[in-house]
Amino acid sequence: MDFSLISAHALAYLGDSVLECLIRERLILKGYEKAGKLNSEALNYVTAVNQAKAYANIESILTEKESDIFRRGKNSSHLNIPKSASPKEYKTATGFEAIFGYLKLCKSEERILELFNLAYPELNNI
Repeated sequence: MDFSLISAHALAYLGDSVLECLIRERLILKGYEKAGKLNSEALNYVTAVNQAKAYANIESILTEKESDIFRRGKNSSHLNIPKSASPKEYKTATGFEAIFGYLKLCKSEERILELFNLAYPELNNI
């Protein structure tokens, strides 16, 4: 598949859902059951600020292709930067999500889990 034909926004959109599912799964396995508590706990991981921090945990081990996908996502134009994040954090989070979208399309489930576990080590203790 030629990933240059898929927009960075589309990769980030898919990657956002990949991350959301993994985070929700881990929180449920940690014992959270009520939707309100699950949602509030998930915010500790899914905000742009927290995704930018998670990216810092994996940046040094990305493949060349993953780094390219990150740069595409980070450099794509954005108009809806939330007030809770700086433009840099938001762009980093978008690049981070794009990596996971790319890996999902590549059917690289093992790599998704490897990067997720390194990005969010606090969710591994279940």
